[in-house]
Amino acid sequence: MEFLVDMVTSVPEGTSEQDVAGIRAREAGRARELAARGQLLRLWRPPLAPGEWRTWGLFRARDAEELEQVLASMPLRVWRRDTVTPLSPHPNDPGRP
Repeated sequence: MEFLVDMVTSVPEGTSEQDVAGIRAREAGRARELAARGQLLRLWRPPLAPGEWRTWGLFRARDAEELEQVLASMPLRVWRRDTVTPLSPHPNDPGRP
């Protein structure tokens, strides 16, 4: 099953740039691992408001419970609010086999 996840990150005030850089580096590493496992399919950057930190991700998981485990494993989750939309195939999808 595929899920579109709107991920909005809010870094707590007073967090050092060094801490932000460290968690972003760990997040990038985890994203590469999830992609290699076929659980993270795509990432997009939607139009952003000034100062906004937001990403859209396309994930694959057996069900919502497995997706939650995947999202919880991502380092930025401590600062992030995720909105999950389950996706189902469309009969007219041109990419559908």
